[in-house]
Amino acid sequence: MSSNCCTPDGSCHTTAEIKTTYKVDGVGSAHCQGVVAKAVGGLDQVSTVDVEIGTGLVTVTTATEPDETLDALIAKTVDEAGYDFAGRVAS
Repeated sequence: MSSNCCTPDGSCHTTAEIKTTYKVDGVGSAHCQGVVAKAVGGLDQVSTVDVEIGTGLVTVTTATEPDETLDALIAKTVDEAGYDFAGRVAS
């Protein structure tokens, strides 16, 4: 079931796409890129993820504005994947 169609009160809306960029240290190869992308992309709240090799910039697309809870979840996920989460990048 997709939660992107209608709100609980019955009003329908288009799917929001909010992009947020985080910095992850240690993404120096395609292998690293794949590991981080798979880990972060596997989170329920994340619809798409783009990981840049070299810069370690991880851009996630979510339906709602990320909060501290999601930031912490991404940090934990990146840490568990063996990389250093360096925080959110100012947009």
